Amino acid sequence: MTVESTAARKPRRSAGKAGTTGSKRTARTTPGKESQPDLVQLLTPEGLRIENTAYDPYVEDITPEQLRGLYRDMVLTRRFDAEATALQRQGELGLWASLLGQEAAQIGSGRALDDEDYVFPTYREHGVAWCRGVDPTNLLGMFRGVNNGGWDPNSNNFHLYTIVIGSQTLHATGYAMGVAKDGADSAVIAYFGDGASSQGDVAESFTFAAVYNAPVVFFCQNNQWAISEPTEKQTRVPLYQRAQGFGFPGVRVDGNDVLACLAVTKWALQRARNGEGPTLVEAFTYRMGAHTTSDDPTRYRHDDERAAWEAKDPIARLRAYLEASHHAEEGFFAELEAESEALGRRVREAVRAMPDPDHFAIFENVYADGHALVDEERAQFAAYQASFATESDSGVAAAEGGR
Repeated sequence: MTVESTAARKPRRSAGKAGTTGSKRTARTTPGKESQPDLVQLLTPEGLRIENTAYDPYVEDITPEQLRGLYRDMVLTRRFDAEATALQRQGELGLWASLLGQEAAQIGSGRALDDEDYVFPTYREHGVAWCRGVDPTNLLGMFRGVNNGGWDPNSNNFHLYTIVIGSQTLHATGYAMGVAKDGADSAVIAYFGDGASSQGDVAESFTFAAVYNAPVVFFCQNNQWAISEPTEKQTRVPLYQRAQGFGFPGVRVDGNDVLACLAVTKWALQRARNGEGPTLVEAFTYRMGAHTTSDDPTRYRHDDERAAWEAKDPIARLRAYLEASHHAEEGFFAELEAESEALGRRVREAVRAMPDPDHFAIFENVYADGHALVDEERAQFAAYQASFATESDSGVAAAEGGR
């Protein structure tokens, strides 16, 4: 199956009118309109449910089992992320980009997707990968340096991680334009951070998506820091308001509220599938850890800032709601803890069992017909590798001769 062929699975529905789901919605609170509140929130940090006539219809049928599923997703994603961070500190991975604190934004939006939808991630969307059925161990091969990506994008409609900042938004927009031309009843979602929003690629993708009415959702996880640069050094207005200048809706959602992220993303994806064009979703969240394991956040932000966001922890928030609503018993949490530890062990064992790649594979497929410079570099590298064997053999021979 090719990337192009996944776009045309169903006939595309005709364009519909926004805000037709649920009878409680009113024109004054229609999603995406200027009258909406600055921050869409369905669960407070204390775990209290808030009524929202605009977005409640998108989660009104959610069952206690599904709520427990969202909680399980976040807990296991956080456990996997913590294990990957530990493995990097132990020298098993070359680098790791943690999602700590952003679980609700990723799980909520990831569970809003249909199977036919296509995802273009950055390099931190471990929770979205989990929702798309990508084995967590497959995410680690690139960070260990044993492959260029550990999964087939078309198997899960989840593209390979993109390291170049912001370029995946162009890929997503182009793919979405193809989806529209093929008449497929599916949507595309592109993930990026607040730092990437300053890239020209993102502005170009907004322009093309708006002009061609592409069925794409731009999901920006505003975790407050682009490495060491705060959001106020990147924009003079809230990020979601940028969409107005391109001619499509923008919404800011509480990125630590998994229910709100689920509802808002469902709405945005439905707009796309109905032929109503792109949407910008700004998930207002916080990066609890370092940008990557090569970063030291203590050099540019204060502990009290993190402490304030810890009080808004997405997992603690949903647990409080589950317990207050009697949707989960202590046995559920105990079983999940055991499952979490088992996942950690599986990840450790899988990483350490990964075979080393062929040292000369880097020279393959650079040019279709070969190249003299590549041949020269391959020969130099072969001589370099052979020097280690020569020195080792010489050492063994010298040791044996001295006996």
